[in-house]
Amino acid sequence: MRLIAASTLDDYRRSGAYLIDLRTKEEYEQGHIPGAVNIPYDFLEDYKKRLPRNRLLVLYCEWGTTSILAGRKLSQYGYDVLSVNGGLQAYRRFSNM
Repeated sequence: MRLIAASTLDDYRRSGAYLIDLRTKEEYEQGHIPGAVNIPYDFLEDYKKRLPRNRLLVLYCEWGTTSILAGRKLSQYGYDVLSVNGGLQAYRRFSNM
């Protein structure tokens, strides 16, 4: 699991990374990064076997802490994982969101 700067996230999105929003459904519906799928952290264990193994996973949460925890878990299962440093809050500073 590696951290990436929020300013580089769009490059990963364009290259086909699988973007996962770990926030609650309600938070996701209030606004999310285009192309992200919502898998709340509390349900990650249920979804882990359904995630694509042939794609880079890019995780984010509101501030970046939860995505680090999730990234460590998924890395243990053999996934190639990146976490957005500073989460959605950091991304908002670099985008028109």
